Amino acid sequence: MQHYFFTADQHFGHANIIKFCSRPYSCVEEMDESLINNHNEVVSPEDVVIHGGDFTLIKNKPRIYREYINRLNGEHVFLEGSHDYWLKGEKGIKNIWGKEFPGRIYIVLCHYAMRVWHRSHWNSYLLHGHSHGNLPPMGKQHDVGVDNNNFYPVSFEEIVEIMKNRENNPNRISS
Repeated sequence: MQHYFFTADQHFGHANIIKFCSRPYSCVEEMDESLINNHNEVVSPEDVVIHGGDFTLIKNKPRIYREYINRLNGEHVFLEGSHDYWLKGEKGIKNIWGKEFPGRIYIVLCHYAMRVWHRSHWNSYLLHGHSHGNLPPMGKQHDVGVDNNNFYPVSFEEIVEIMKNRENNPNRISS
């Protein structure tokens, strides 16, 4: 059975992110291996993973595939973040992703948090990265960046549980 997972802000190969975000790693190699192991612990090869930006600052595509993407379980969809130079010029790369799931749950993922988003007036969910866990949510928002989620991707099922306890979106239309 195929499941959806959401993540952002891995910053693979970025040694300074350890210091910038107080990540619990002694070096970039330890961080990269931990992120890969955590990912593969919860994501199976047939699952879909939506990456909400800042996957890596590295520009060498063969290296990125060899050292990271080919080692990660799942089918991958990449959104452009603020540091994804390797995606520049790629056809079909987007900044925003959206999908309706069973139960009329609509999810939008963008690297950046927004005040309003597609179907937010109907209480859709916004998943984002970029803030590394430092931005309080407004309504049905959640930062899916690894720094905010114990360095793991977040499953659709986990998102539904998180959103049960969130207030309605500020622009929600009452029915």
